[in-house]
Amino acid sequence: MPKVSSVVVPYAVYLRVYEPLGAFPEPERGHWERYARRPDRPSCQDELRRSLADLLPTPPIAVPVHESGDAFVLEVEGVTCVCPWRTRLRGWQALGGLAEELPPPVLDAALPPVVRRQAEKDYERWLAGNPDARPWIRTATWQVPLNWFVLVSDEERHYGKGTAEEPPALRYRTPMVQARRRVARALRTLKDAVEEGPLIDGLVDVGRWLEEFHPRSLVELDYGGLVHVLPAGELEGDRSAADVAEGIEALRTGDGAAAAEAYGRLVERWRAVRDRRSAN
Repeated sequence: MPKVSSVVVPYAVYLRVYEPLGAFPEPERGHWERYARRPDRPSCQDELRRSLADLLPTPPIAVPVHESGDAFVLEVEGVTCVCPWRTRLRGWQALGGLAEELPPPVLDAALPPVVRRQAEKDYERWLAGNPDARPWIRTATWQVPLNWFVLVSDEERHYGKGTAEEPPALRYRTPMVQARRRVARALRTLKDAVEEGPLIDGLVDVGRWLEEFHPRSLVELDYGGLVHVLPAGELEGDRSAADVAEGIEALRTGDGAAAAEAYGRLVERWRAVRDRRSAN
């Protein structure tokens, strides 16, 4: 049996920032230097397994008791870059959006109110001593936020069909300076062409987040578990980053028809994904 079929994979996508070791102060830098040399570093699937396992006890563990000391590691032109998991921080932040994602009876069954209230109090106390904390990873479920596609280009797209041992994969990686430049250009175009809206608000938010990191960082958009809900043909033909870039360029040149056509392709593609969510 293929490995991937034995694991329950949430349909989540990820936006990650990998920072060079030099961006971290000591003693954290030393920890990541030693960590990067480990041959047994855990994978994304390991993080998912741990998170799912925390939901099994009674009462469930809404947020890990201790912060993770793990990270994803990349070698970029001879420079070691790391993306800390910060699972505890991300868990706290994710709790705030659960009420918008789940009906109250489902939410209360999965995470009883008393568990959520305790997690919220723990977060408030922790945040008082760590006001500048931010995650290196952003997560979305059942869709890729359109503003994330602004950060990358179609030329940076990498698609792997997968094998019996490995799942398919679709990701983009781009230098931080490119991601920031694309955000700035897109914001200028959108503010000149359309009224304020979710796309602009999302771009402002993600742009501010990117400014928190070292300029020599790497930005990665990873379809993650979403590849398991998209048929292989649709996944291979997914050119959402190209459609977003085409739509923004059409707005910049005043070609409303071309912008509407690109946007229509995006809406149709991602509506089909959201429909699968409703069917589950």
